[in-house]
Amino acid sequence: MVTTVGVAAGVVGAVRALEPDSPPALPPGAGQAAGSIDTVPATGASASGGPDLSADDRPSPDPDAAPAEPSPQWLATVSEATGVPERALESYARAQLRLSAEQPACMVSWPTLAGIGEVESVHGTIFGGEIGPDGRTTEEIIGIPLDGSNNTRTIRDSDGGRLDRDTEWDRAVGPMQFIPTTWARWGADADGGGADPHDLDDAALAAARYLCADDRVLTTDSGWWEAILEYNESRDYGEDVLAAADRYANDAAGALG
Repeated sequence: MVTTVGVAAGVVGAVRALEPDSPPALPPGAGQAAGSIDTVPATGASASGGPDLSADDRPSPDPDAAPAEPSPQWLATVSEATGVPERALESYARAQLRLSAEQPACMVSWPTLAGIGEVESVHGTIFGGEIGPDGRTTEEIIGIPLDGSNNTRTIRDSDGGRLDRDTEWDRAVGPMQFIPTTWARWGADADGGGADPHDLDDAALAAARYLCADDRVLTTDSGWWEAILEYNESRDYGEDVLAAADRYANDAAGALG
């Protein structure tokens, strides 16, 4: 997320998105058009309707709001239309719903998160694995050493190799490709299992919060681009994310009517 090319591009070499016939539009905001998510009550929701804070202690601004999760039918329809694996889509959608409660003005939506997930790791499948039922990648995704080569910045080891198994240089880890220093600040626990960058539920929530930092509004051109360039400093990277997000939003809108 701090390289001058997409970090996953350093893993296996990114393939630039085909140039569209017309420039892609900004992804819809949460609750707008394809940014709307059909929901059902969250499994294990408390009888009082209050949010379950066991996974992460950031409460919803509305303590009476019942927790919700994306409906199975919505997930199946959108996954089939977009090609985003259903379990990965679930992680992106859950992150959107969480941020809609925590920071509703930000308007981060699942197409942007899915666009990042595609460019960074092809939704956790870049090494032949997938997102398992528990949200973790079946094959851990660890990027190249950030040693100044391959158009990367130089970042010496910051975590003793705990996350990236490298005690000399930092490496980006997980399906959303967080470097250890960024994960140390933004790492999230979405499901009560501990903050884990290899768990897409956690990584998508962390990414959503990172994008929404500094009161950004992702439905504005300046806000969206500021957020994406904070995630990765490359304009080419941002254009690839935007193209993927636009494609997902259009495909979902067509399927959902």
